[in-house]
Amino acid sequence: MAVDDEDEDEDDDADATADEAAGAGNAGGPAGTLRLDRWLWCVRLYKTRSLAAAAVSGGHVHLNGARAKPARPVRPGDRLRLAHGGLDRELTVRAIPARRGPAPEARACYAESAESLARAAALAGAQRLAALTTPRPEGRPDKKARRDLLALARRQGRR
Repeated sequence: MAVDDEDEDEDDDADATADEAAGAGNAGGPAGTLRLDRWLWCVRLYKTRSLAAAAVSGGHVHLNGARAKPARPVRPGDRLRLAHGGLDRELTVRAIPARRGPAPEARACYAESAESLARAAALAGAQRLAALTTPRPEGRPDKKARRDLLALARRQGRR
């Protein structure tokens, strides 16, 4: 009976390899595609799939220049534009990830345009400059000083 058990294990491995080759990891879609919300989650642009679906449904994500629904299939070569974190990002899909893996694998699945990277660098510089101009008390602020800091932040539009 031990010989039969080994044969069954080999058959299971062959079935699993065939399923992977057929795109079984793509949630039932055609090989080489993945749902838009799942792709955004897998490449770590959103922390949860439901946040990605909400962003797509809310019109913050455009696929090939048009609004898309969360279930729209994404293929390599597609262009995405998404408003995320106060920044418009322009991405080109390079690959369809098999799983939500580590960040280096996720970054390899898309390419960001040069204009988008320049905007991100400009925004980061502006945020650094804003942080430098924010008053920092030497010690813990008392009640009046804390209220003054909050009033300043509101006037500057940060709260």
